[in-house]
Amino acid sequence: MYSPDAAAATTTTFGPAVTVRMVEMSDRHAPSPPRHFADCNEPGKIMYIQQPKGLYSACWGGLMSTRAKHMGAEGVIIDGRMRDVREHREMGFPVFARDTSILGSNTFTRASEVNIPLQFCGDLWIHPGDILAGDCDGVVVVPPSLIDQVVALCQERAEIDEKTFAALRAGEEMGPTIKRLRKE
Repeated sequence: MYSPDAAAATTTTFGPAVTVRMVEMSDRHAPSPPRHFADCNEPGKIMYIQQPKGLYSACWGGLMSTRAKHMGAEGVIIDGRMRDVREHREMGFPVFARDTSILGSNTFTRASEVNIPLQFCGDLWIHPGDILAGDCDGVVVVPPSLIDQVVALCQERAEIDEKTFAALRAGEEMGPTIKRLRKE
C-alpha cells in the first residue's frame, strides 16, 4: 500500500483500527450496516477498508474524507482503490490505498460489515482495535498484545541504524559495518 501524498514524507499516522468489509453491489445476501460506513469513523482511529479484489472502482473519496476528518479520524487505509487524491491532499487527511480510480463505488461496491475481523492474506488478519501505522513507506498492522515488543524492537533497530549511519559517514565500508553492527 502507499500514501498518495508523497509531499508529506514526514507524516506518520497511527491509531486503532475500525474495519469495514465491502462487497460487490450484486451481493444481495451480504448484510448491510445500519448507517453509512463513513459515519462509523471514531476520533483517534484509522478506518481500514477491504474492497473485493480485482475491482476497478474506488470505494473512498473526498466527501468521505471530509466526514472522517470532521469526526476526528486519523486516516483511512484501503485494501483497494480510492479517488479524489487532490481533495485528500488539500485537506491534509492521510489516505492510503493500493491504487486510484476515477470510478465511484455506487454501482460497484457497498459496505457490508463494520468492526469485524478481516483476513488480509493467508494467516494475516486485521481486527478492530489492531494498531495501524502508515507513512510514505507503507502501512503496518500490530495487534495490541504485541505493541510493547514491537516498540522495543523498533527502538533497538533505530539505535543500530544511527550507529550504522555514523560509521558510513565516517568512511567505513558497508560490508564490515553491517557485519559488525547488525548481528542477527
